[in-house]
Amino acid sequence: MSENEKIEKATTDEELTTAPSKPAKAQKDKKDDKKSKPGIFQRIGRWFREMKSELKKVVWPSGKQTVNNTVTVIVCVIVVGACIWIFDGLAGAIVRALLALAGKA
Repeated sequence: MSENEKIEKATTDEELTTAPSKPAKAQKDKKDDKKSKPGIFQRIGRWFREMKSELKKVVWPSGKQTVNNTVTVIVCVIVVGACIWIFDGLAGAIVRALLALAGKA
């Protein structure tokens, strides 16, 4: 072992034997945390302030973009509704035809 390693080991051993008791310090920290914890109304107020600052960062769409997106959604809903309506009509016709073939209609 080199001299530097011996010195480092010796200082580490001294730090371990002279270190203060951590459980006592941890208990003291817990008490301080409870005292420093903000009240419910302070936390609610902070939440609203943070929410307001985040909403300022949002890039809101323009009126033209909103109208364009609304029209796109309405057209898609009509197309999907028409597809479902057609499929329902075909499925109903097939079921009626099969029942007619079986003689139960």
